[in-house]
Amino acid sequence: MVSHETIYRSLFIQARGVLTKELLEHLRARRTIRRSKHASLKRNGLGQIKDAVSISERPASVEDRAVPGHWEGDLIGGSRNSYVATLVERHSRYVMLVKVANKDTESVVSALIKQAGKSANCTSR
Repeated sequence: MVSHETIYRSLFIQARGVLTKELLEHLRARRTIRRSKHASLKRNGLGQIKDAVSISERPASVEDRAVPGHWEGDLIGGSRNSYVATLVERHSRYVMLVKVANKDTESVVSALIKQAGKSANCTSR
């Protein structure tokens, strides 16, 4: 006994990703192989950064860290929906770590602004 999905999968692989019309006529469901919900994310543009700029397109001045005031940020996701936002000043390598409630933009930005205000008060004393 072989399931029809196994037959579909083997035909799909043999046809190198494209079931020809001749093969489709003999299949019960007359369709190509099923895909998971996650397989279609890239086609729909989901999970992609809008207007992304490749890291290779950065200016050369970024590499030498000569200009103070340039910051790099990142969001680190941990277990049980815990998040930490990081900001690193590239010249001095000063690091700010901020615990963030959610990974949405508003939460991250407000937490970073709040932390930057605290850091500015600490350094001005």
